[in-house]
Amino acid sequence: MAKPPKDQKPKGEAARDDPPGDAAHRQQGWLSRFAPGVRRLVAKRETATPDNLWVKCPATGEMVYRPELEAALWVTPSGHHMRIGPKLRFAFTFDGGRYELLPSPRAVDDPLKFRDDRAYPDRLAAARKATGEDDAMQIATGDIGGIASVVVVQDFGFMAGSLSMAVGETFVAAAETAAKRGCPLIAFIAGAGVRMQESTLGLMQMARTTIAVQELKRARLPYIVVLTDPTTGGITASYAMLGDVHLAEPKSMIGFAGPRVIEQTIREVLPEGFQRAEFLEEKGMVDRVATRQELPGLIASILQALMSGRQRRLAAE
Repeated sequence: MAKPPKDQKPKGEAARDDPPGDAAHRQQGWLSRFAPGVRRLVAKRETATPDNLWVKCPATGEMVYRPELEAALWVTPSGHHMRIGPKLRFAFTFDGGRYELLPSPRAVDDPLKFRDDRAYPDRLAAARKATGEDDAMQIATGDIGGIASVVVVQDFGFMAGSLSMAVGETFVAAAETAAKRGCPLIAFIAGAGVRMQESTLGLMQMARTTIAVQELKRARLPYIVVLTDPTTGGITASYAMLGDVHLAEPKSMIGFAGPRVIEQTIREVLPEGFQRAEFLEEKGMVDRVATRQELPGLIASILQALMSGRQRRLAAE
């Protein structure tokens, strides 16, 4: 077999001994060789454009321009209310977006040493990294309609907003803070039930949060619940359904067991829109369905009515 001349390299080895700059130049393609300035201009534009400039509407699949979605409080043109975390919820609710974040009580991370296909501490670490929060509920204080208030927000983004010991401790702390300061408590609820990794300890939080709500009622302080998508399981069976007033965002799923489980149990087809906020408003389980834009003003007007009534009762006594 004839050998190539000394100054000619075998096929497949052409770039092996080339200077790094020459190899990189060949890999850039014909456009950079023809007009390097054009490639640099395009690269600058690409780096200046964020990857998430467009957001897909989960309801319709429509691509929505992110700045417009943010201006609409994360409600798509179709009216779909996207799930939001505590920071945005606090900013949308308090007057002027001004509030003070209160520390949440810490709880034992893995009291039962639970493990399924993944260790519970690993799941907690991943959720904390993704959300930047310790657990699924946060507390803040500020004014709503000029009335000092305490607000708790349950974050579905943290392990589906599941009820845990930490969530129970946070809710109780919020209720105690409201009672101590003589403020109303407003709870934005979202969650998929009790956290299975904490078993009975998680279930016990249903009783603890119920007792905390009763303490507010003894103090004659308003407790307003805003149900968001989704609110299910033991959360629905405890503090989510004990409010003086129940509001809900449009199309929110609210229930205990899921529709498929109910249909299989009773062996009947459920009515259209079953367990949605509008259906529950019609049946009297929800007082009013309100859009995200309407909620701050609506909550403020309710607080003004309830707190003025409380002041008159206290003055009469």
